Amino acid sequence: MTRPGWGYRRGMPLTRSLDAATVVITGASSGIGTATAYALARQRAAVVLAARSEAALVRVAERCRELGGRALVVPTDVTDAASVERLADRAAAEFGRIDAWINNAAVSAVGLFDEIPVAEFRRVLEVNLLGAVHGIRAALPHLDAAGGGVVVNNASVLAEVAMPYQSAYNATKHGLRGLADTVRQELRVTGRAAISICTVLPASIDTPFFRHVANHSGREVTPPPPVYPPEMVATTIVRLLRRPRREVYAGGAARLIGLQWRLAPALAERTLGWYAHKTQFGPGVRPETVGNVFRADADGRRDGGWHGRRRQLIRMTAAFGLAAAGTAVGTMAARTRRARTDRS
Repeated sequence: MTRPGWGYRRGMPLTRSLDAATVVITGASSGIGTATAYALARQRAAVVLAARSEAALVRVAERCRELGGRALVVPTDVTDAASVERLADRAAAEFGRIDAWINNAAVSAVGLFDEIPVAEFRRVLEVNLLGAVHGIRAALPHLDAAGGGVVVNNASVLAEVAMPYQSAYNATKHGLRGLADTVRQELRVTGRAAISICTVLPASIDTPFFRHVANHSGREVTPPPPVYPPEMVATTIVRLLRRPRREVYAGGAARLIGLQWRLAPALAERTLGWYAHKTQFGPGVRPETVGNVFRADADGRRDGGWHGRRRQLIRMTAAFGLAAAGTAVGTMAARTRRARTDRS
């Protein structure tokens, strides 16, 4: 049985080296998008930076050029299909072609499902899921014209598992995973397998994301530890451009949580629900806010200041590992008992 990053068939890589490639990145104004832009700039790629915050994009572009890359800023609202089409056209006009497209833009609304305003829930769906739909649709003709290429969808381990207080975000990431699987199938059966569709499933990442969510919990929102640096996801994405896989985890905790969820989903659901309930909120009281769901507020920062939670990495990863091992043993024992009962 194969799983993300564990022996899945490789897709077709870029048709040219990174130093000659053009890569479009949505959500490039902070966090993982910014870190990925810098990682590609170090490879001397041409990066096309898209997000709502033009000032932040300009700062990121300047740094990309300092690192040796080429950069184009295209302010874009991914919920607007026409805006995303213009992004693709600008990228191709500036650099001659598009070799890869990274769907990274995302927002979230945190709170109980029945307390998140419908308008915010809808907006999360539009940004996270429809934004990727618009991105893939805009990218495909250009990747076809280039003779192939790679689409990377930055999902989350929450595309495979679930976490309380994140109903809208969970729904969009599960949807994004299904969308990627379907488009990959269609490309293969219609003879366009030179275009690879990849999905990344990161664990908790140290970005400004958690400070910018719409918050209806009444408390400070924090990333459940262990928390990994955004550069780890950026490295994973760059690796996918060179050696595409249908799915890969980013962060050992994501892999272990996914393993637990597959081995014993009911138990893992209860355990992760309890864990997220205990670790997703800080001690501080916070007033309700719509965060960046409707308005841009990025500033070009990669990290979110959650470095203290990185210190828990080894301890928490070990705990997840022990839980996964226990789950595996329990599952195998249950299957053995069931088999004995069936035989008798």
